[in-house]
Amino acid sequence: MSPIVEFLFPKPAIQSPGAIYRWWEGRRLAYNAIVGATGMFSWTVSGILMSAPWLHERPIPLPIIVIFGVMANICYSLGPLAEYFLHRIFGPKLLPTGPALYRMGLTFSVGLTLIPIPVSIVAMIGSFIQQIIN
Repeated sequence: MSPIVEFLFPKPAIQSPGAIYRWWEGRRLAYNAIVGATGMFSWTVSGILMSAPWLHERPIPLPIIVIFGVMANICYSLGPLAEYFLHRIFGPKLLPTGPALYRMGLTFSVGLTLIPIPVSIVAMIGSFIQQIIN
């Protein structure tokens, strides 16, 4: 299998609290690297877009970015809890949920991190249109 397939479709954890926790923590660094790189890309692109001569907007302040990163990690910490409680509620008949929860959480986090780009584009176009009208 390719590394990307192995990363996105890993072998699930054994269904014990410690194993679930270790499984998730073993992926936290990769999650932070992907979301962090996406955030830097989004911050750079939205900063470039917001620096258009007719705009008087400032880029997203660094403290907001740090708060977003902390909140993303808090939300990430809910992954092992969700997996554990799903296993406790539905028992051994439930297929392992960790890999699917990880993929969904990573996808959601990357999508959320990219939101400043379309918002900046809309602000730039709206401001440009306003400059033309006035």
